[in-house]
Amino acid sequence: MINATPDLTDQIEACEDLHPAPGGRETPIAGVLLTDAELDHTLGLFRLREAASVRVLSTAAVWRGLTHGLRIHDVLAPYTDLSWRELRDSESLQLEDGMRVRVVPVSGKRPRYAADQPEGRWAVALRIDGDHGSLVYAPAIADWPPELDQELADADCVFVDGTFWDDQEPRTAGLSCRTATQMGHLPIWGPAGTSERLAQVPARHRFYTHLNNTNPLTHPEAPQHALLAAKRIEAVPEGKSVEL
Repeated sequence: MINATPDLTDQIEACEDLHPAPGGRETPIAGVLLTDAELDHTLGLFRLREAASVRVLSTAAVWRGLTHGLRIHDVLAPYTDLSWRELRDSESLQLEDGMRVRVVPVSGKRPRYAADQPEGRWAVALRIDGDHGSLVYAPAIADWPPELDQELADADCVFVDGTFWDDQEPRTAGLSCRTATQMGHLPIWGPAGTSERLAQVPARHRFYTHLNNTNPLTHPEAPQHALLAAKRIEAVPEGKSVEL
């Protein structure tokens, strides 16, 4: 799985392929890949405590944040066999079933609970390759480096940070005095927007993900959907299944 949201167990229950089997505490989930250490991507790890083992794959900075900030090892160790494997820059890591994963650093933004932690690879995009295709997953982008373009150039499916529609959305929604880019998220539309760049990506499937509840794309009838459709981009709906 990629990231572990607070509603992880609800997601597992909604997907038959992830149901425990054959025993009640046996799970087909081989591990959790983390793109960052934000709470909305990590709190679900605690809900896996009843599994026989929990394997986390992340950058060293993310694991340091989890162990020192959230004390995940201290909390989960009495319940399950918790292990960690580091995702390093420019390293292709072999996963189960012949899949491979490598990371692209896209942000050094720390979670608030880790504000006293040192700088590091706090947010990355994941490139996953398998026998039937390739996927790039980048739900939190503060920067669009050339390395990300390289990974997107031949990917079959792409998921990109769609937290905010435009740069002023956090301010106009009354969420913050900061803009989207100041909060560590490149917006979809406008001068700082990523939609033009994403439209140039040759992938067969191009999606925006990680939408904030203030984003107009959360409403199915919002006119912004048509703007993206003209670029052959979609705001990924919940439960979307893509076959590569």
